[in-house]
Amino acid sequence: MNQPTSCRRALCSDGAYCNNCDLLVGLDGLHVTAIDRAPDLLTVTVESAPARVGCPTCGTVAEAHSRRAVRLVDAPCFDTPVVLLWRKRRYRCREDACAVRTFTEQAPDLARPRGLLTTRAARWAIRAIRSEHASVQGVARQLGVRWRTVWSAVKPILAAAADDETRFAGVSTLGVDEHVWHHVSTKAPEHGGRGPKELTGMVDLSTDENGQVRARLLDLVQGRTRAAYANWLEERGEHFKAGVDVATLDPFHGYKSAIEEELGDATAVLDAFHVVALGTRCVDEVRRRVQQSTTGHRGRKGDPLYGIQNILRAGAENLTDKQRARIERAFAANETHEAVDLTWQCAQQLRTAYKHADKTEGRKIAERIVATFPSCPIPEIARLGRTLRKWKEAFLAYFTTGATNGGTEAINGLIELHRRIARGLTNFENYRLRMLLIGGGLNL
Repeated sequence: MNQPTSCRRALCSDGAYCNNCDLLVGLDGLHVTAIDRAPDLLTVTVESAPARVGCPTCGTVAEAHSRRAVRLVDAPCFDTPVVLLWRKRRYRCREDACAVRTFTEQAPDLARPRGLLTTRAARWAIRAIRSEHASVQGVARQLGVRWRTVWSAVKPILAAAADDETRFAGVSTLGVDEHVWHHVSTKAPEHGGRGPKELTGMVDLSTDENGQVRARLLDLVQGRTRAAYANWLEERGEHFKAGVDVATLDPFHGYKSAIEEELGDATAVLDAFHVVALGTRCVDEVRRRVQQSTTGHRGRKGDPLYGIQNILRAGAENLTDKQRARIERAFAANETHEAVDLTWQCAQQLRTAYKHADKTEGRKIAERIVATFPSCPIPEIARLGRTLRKWKEAFLAYFTTGATNGGTEAINGLIELHRRIARGLTNFENYRLRMLLIGGGLNL
């Protein structure tokens, strides 16, 4: 050989490998023997140092037999895809009575058996998807491989983490909410569909030692039913259920029934966001009804109520003087607009109850709401009052626990983001693992 195989300045004591190259590549037990840089690919050839090796079956010292080059995709380096050429050593057992004739060296930490990506590349892909909101296709493009190659390397790691029951430990506040994961056929997968459109998501809303809500996705199950939530709680076992003190939810009786059935000792808390949203919806409904009755048509440019539709959805504490003046002019434009005025004031009472700095005073406002709204002459507010009266305990529980479903809504926002990034996912299990990853539900 007329060319050196390593850097002369950094030769090891045996003069075989370059310490600097080994340090840069960072593969324990393997040494760099060659590097080839093409415009769109970096190829690094590695091998293990010669050593005495025993037969894995009989323990007899084996002799060198041959080499086999294995191609592995590694994490990208210097904005270039990287390929490792691992010159694996093959050995021959010298014991004639041994059933093993030849065997190949293994490095479990480098890559899983028959894997195409190194363990480091798979971990790099997981970090990019979770922390950088990268798509699997984008990660595959940086690695110089296809989508299936990346996902086949990542999926076993995610599945193993999802099966780890220790990730459910320490949950004292549990949130639940639903979201739609597809908009196609609801037939069973074996009949060409994707199953139910709605998924029920469980979120850990417990606080850490600093008082911060964890907000991590625990699981996703198909369906928006009592059974979907109750069955998941039953699968978690008595120890998990005994640790849950507070359970937040939106106004859906299916989830409420599951909580009463499986978490009998937990306090159910109606989510503040959904309660305020119900009040805002009443304002919109009354505004549209009055608009139609007074003008005979839907809102148009120049109509007083149509011009303030967005302002009415805001909290009164956030309005400017100019916006307040616009609302007053719109309400004064017609005496029938008084119904909209009254409805808006009722909706603001809900906000005031939740916004009050003193939760004791906030509870008093909430109790007055439950007592007075059902008898309101405006049918939409009366309907809201009857709803809150049915949910009275869960509605008032907020003012003693302070728990909200806000962390669950934040997780739903992440799910929506990654569903758009992925351009949709057709396989539920892949969808579940992907969302558990970005929702912080896996111990990785």
